[in-house]
Amino acid sequence: MRITVETLIKDRKYPFIFSLFTLLAVFSLLIFFNANSSPLTTVTDLSTSSPLVVLSTSPPSNASPPLIANSRSGGGNEVMDVHWRKCDGVYAVDYIPCLDNLKAIKALKSRKRMEHRERHCPESNPRCLIPLPPRYRVSVQWPKSRDMVWFDNVPHSKLVEYKKDQNWVKKSGDYLVFPGGGTQFKDGVMHYVDFIEKALPKIGWGKRTRVIMDVGCGVASFGGYLLDKDVITMSFAPKDEHEAQIQFALERGIPAILSVIGTQQLTFPDNVYDLIHCARCRVHWHGDGGKPLRELNRVLRPGGYFIWSATPVYRTDEKHQNIWNTMVNLTESICWKVVAKTSYFTGIGLVIYQKPVSSSCYERRKENEPPMCDQNRGKNVSWYTPLDSCLPPLPVPNQGSSYKWPETWPKRLRSKPVSLSTEPDAEELFYEDTRHWSGLVSDVYLQGFGMNWSNVRNVMDMNAGYGGFAAALANLPLWVMNVMPVHGPDTLSVIFDRGLIGIYHDWCESLSTYPRSFDMLHASFLFGNLTQRCDIIDVAVEMDRVLRPGGFVIVQDTMEMTNKLSPILRSLHWSVTVHQEQFLVGTKGFWRPDDIESL
Repeated sequence: MRITVETLIKDRKYPFIFSLFTLLAVFSLLIFFNANSSPLTTVTDLSTSSPLVVLSTSPPSNASPPLIANSRSGGGNEVMDVHWRKCDGVYAVDYIPCLDNLKAIKALKSRKRMEHRERHCPESNPRCLIPLPPRYRVSVQWPKSRDMVWFDNVPHSKLVEYKKDQNWVKKSGDYLVFPGGGTQFKDGVMHYVDFIEKALPKIGWGKRTRVIMDVGCGVASFGGYLLDKDVITMSFAPKDEHEAQIQFALERGIPAILSVIGTQQLTFPDNVYDLIHCARCRVHWHGDGGKPLRELNRVLRPGGYFIWSATPVYRTDEKHQNIWNTMVNLTESICWKVVAKTSYFTGIGLVIYQKPVSSSCYERRKENEPPMCDQNRGKNVSWYTPLDSCLPPLPVPNQGSSYKWPETWPKRLRSKPVSLSTEPDAEELFYEDTRHWSGLVSDVYLQGFGMNWSNVRNVMDMNAGYGGFAAALANLPLWVMNVMPVHGPDTLSVIFDRGLIGIYHDWCESLSTYPRSFDMLHASFLFGNLTQRCDIIDVAVEMDRVLRPGGFVIVQDTMEMTNKLSPILRSLHWSVTVHQEQFLVGTKGFWRPDDIESL
């Protein structure tokens, strides 16, 4: 029962006077703290917003001991007493804990299937802070950054020499300049992009084809220039001898992630990409019995296209023709059909395959090879999951006889997603989530936090739900990496159906990206259940690693969680304010500690 002054009087409780004074004291404190916080425009029912993802597991036994000694009170500006140290070592400036674990990599029995490029996280997360490059400065803003970035922010020149004949990247004074070339399109990516659509007009850049994946993307010029056509590309490549290619992409403001097709599934759902592209991407699709190609089949949307521009397509010597013949057999075995095969004016050729929209072709195969996966396999989160040896069944349509393609962009952003749950209230929840985030972003996020959104290009939503936050920002010149925590409900397919991109991740581990990758991090009700599994200070250190100096954090959570997180961020010399007892807004500075700790 709710306790009020009226009920106390009515019930004639003996301790009424004491209770009244207690309530008055609490009320006075609330007025005091509200007077010291920044005003916000309110949104209807804002205080009743709830988390979309619920986590419930126990803390790991190997969690690192806390660095926190105590907190210093400062009138609502508490700061944790933490002795921070700066990471030290040859690779410290660009350190990625789960990809630079040299001890684990050296212990691998084999590297034949790119095992050494996959994730190998340390037993405990390092708690030293990543140093800045010596002359690091605020990044060049979009759209200028697509074509040039500060060399001192990514001071790597290996690709400048290694790819100088292919127009990937050049050094010009204080800048790295990106002319828009690539291994297969030295004369410019836009000619290549137009050539693809001319070869197959049904592709419909930015209409039918909205969400694509570029395998072995180099410096991501293919995806960067497709943004002009309303296409968003998940560019990925491993951290390999092509020094800092993904770091270049992110510094340019182009969506990218470090990943490899090795022994494990990519961290994406089944049946989500409209198109996949590989231009000399150095993946042996026919290797390991064709498992890499089957992994593409898994993530490619039914009716989607695979564009392969590589030497076996257009060279006629025995070596290349053997590979081509193997690809013919592999693609036929998974019912892909060739819908175009042509040559570019430079002599470079490409082939475009299409994935089937129904399972009838699988049933007509003379041999069940690769075999069909168990129908009860279900949708598994692709997180440390081995590559399939079988062929996943196509999604069963709710209506009609074949798979339904999403609405054309931009209608698909707010249309009912193809993969939305069939539960009775799923559609209502989806549309309510869209309305909620549209109002919250327009009335609060863009108006009430005093942030300079013109400085925001690379955004990460750490707990993305249905992707409503990203959808609400769709008209701004930024992009959002939607992260789906692996220990909660899986709605990542819905995000892709909307024409957005995202990945699976466990925030108790480090992300597969370079330091200083994002201008803004957003987390809505992530931390409460996450801290049942790992220490919040480890998550704060990872946030500090991936956020650029001058970057922003917005955390929507309970005051209990905000009171735990705020002192930690202040100990990192971040500027932190709390609004309306549910929003933490932080800004990362350029501070790094003087003491060092070897990695």
